[in-house]
Amino acid sequence: MADYSQDLVGDHESMHNLRDLIHRVARSPARTVLIYGETGTGKGLAARTIHKLSSRAKKEFADINCAAIPSTLMESELFGHEKGAFTGAVERKLGLVEAANGGTIFLDEIREMDTTLQAKLLSLLDSHEFRRVGAVRPTRVDVRFIAATNKVLLSEVRARNFREDLYYRLQVVALNIPPLRERGEDILLLAEHFINKYNTLYDRHIRGINPEARKILLQYPWPGNVRELENLLERIFILEEDDEVLPSHMPDRILRTVRAGALSVPAPDTDDPVEGIPAAGFHDATAEFQRGLIRQALAASRDNLQDAAALLQISRHALRHQMIKLGMRGA
Repeated sequence: MADYSQDLVGDHESMHNLRDLIHRVARSPARTVLIYGETGTGKGLAARTIHKLSSRAKKEFADINCAAIPSTLMESELFGHEKGAFTGAVERKLGLVEAANGGTIFLDEIREMDTTLQAKLLSLLDSHEFRRVGAVRPTRVDVRFIAATNKVLLSEVRARNFREDLYYRLQVVALNIPPLRERGEDILLLAEHFINKYNTLYDRHIRGINPEARKILLQYPWPGNVRELENLLERIFILEEDDEVLPSHMPDRILRTVRAGALSVPAPDTDDPVEGIPAAGFHDATAEFQRGLIRQALAASRDNLQDAAALLQISRHALRHQMIKLGMRGA
């Protein structure tokens, strides 16, 4: 069987652990899997990898974005409907759950699902049965559900935005995809991966990344994660004609963020055992760098979390979560 988990590019320890966990989950009989990760980290890719590595690989993989389908249509999309079930239902429609019988359903942005539909999903997970809209008899299915979210679901439960019983039903097996900014040299590894990809797609021969451009890629915090990095490289392939990636190819927003970050980081103590490496260590230094960026954004926005989040190009919820994680007041 092909090792599709290698599509999740990365040499960081967290990625090795993630690929190992994906292998174990894929081979298990688990009916529910929950994937956490910021926007752009690759939750959909992880879900597809689980499906491809499982015994369900030859069956359907249905990808549903819960935020993209209006709640009034979601039930019919998932469960289908009988002819005459409502105005406009001129014939029976097979829902995605029934179409994916034996396979996998990926529910992206599960937090956005309407609470009424959350209850019906919970019933399906418990009984393996559902009713088409307008149907009298239930239909039995064998489906693995993979749900994904970029939110802290337990916080959503406490805020009564998400059902507690469904949360614990989904939480049986949970995977966490680390943000790109925490993966060190994986940034350059991924950049090289995308250069190879777009060299083929665009029939180009970009040979690599200029050393100064590499420094910029490593210093930028990548709020849009892997997706943002790939979009940047594709943009360079479309707009630039050089045979390597240069600092001049970087958008102003990236250069401004990197310059602001450099100003917020104190000069290294040359008395340290290794010159230029903070005595606090990588993780503590990274956390302090993030605190510095957040403090600058809060100062510029006069402590308005919404405006500060906009400056950092992340959601207000993500900013609050990060502030709590970093032990900052005002979250």
